Amino acid sequence: MHIQTGDTELLMRAAEPGDDDFILGLVPRFVDFDLPKGRKRVEVTEGIRRDLRKHLDDDMPGSFLYVAETDDGKRAGFLHLQIVSDFFSGRSNCHISDLVLTRDWDGRGLGRAMLDFAERFAREHGCERLTLSVFPGNERARKLYADVGFETDILKLAKPL
Repeated sequence: MHIQTGDTELLMRAAEPGDDDFILGLVPRFVDFDLPKGRKRVEVTEGIRRDLRKHLDDDMPGSFLYVAETDDGKRAGFLHLQIVSDFFSGRSNCHISDLVLTRDWDGRGLGRAMLDFAERFAREHGCERLTLSVFPGNERARKLYADVGFETDILKLAKPL
């Protein structure tokens, strides 16, 4: 499926084994901001890398990884979607587990286009909600999410011990 950002059209395609290094190479972008008190950058990075590695290596049901690619084959970002069961209703939700762009695509509308893709995917799969999690310090992403209609559903609070 193609997505549009400005005057550029990109292909959203299923991730392939040859994309693993590209995907894992973007993990540091998930911690390019202040982390919550008690969270260590190296632990967060390794936790994300470990989870992605599991989804890349195993054909996990309900897990869908996509790569955004330009018409000349240059990869611009990736999106990881998961079909999950809503805790309260039991109905299907689509969770945006990971969404990240290469630095040169920041501010060009690709994040918004990938969110639109995720919403279409969720609707096509009969999901009740589109969900995601975001660190409080990731203000740029939080603004984008609010701009496209995401609202707080549940707050997860933590007390470092």
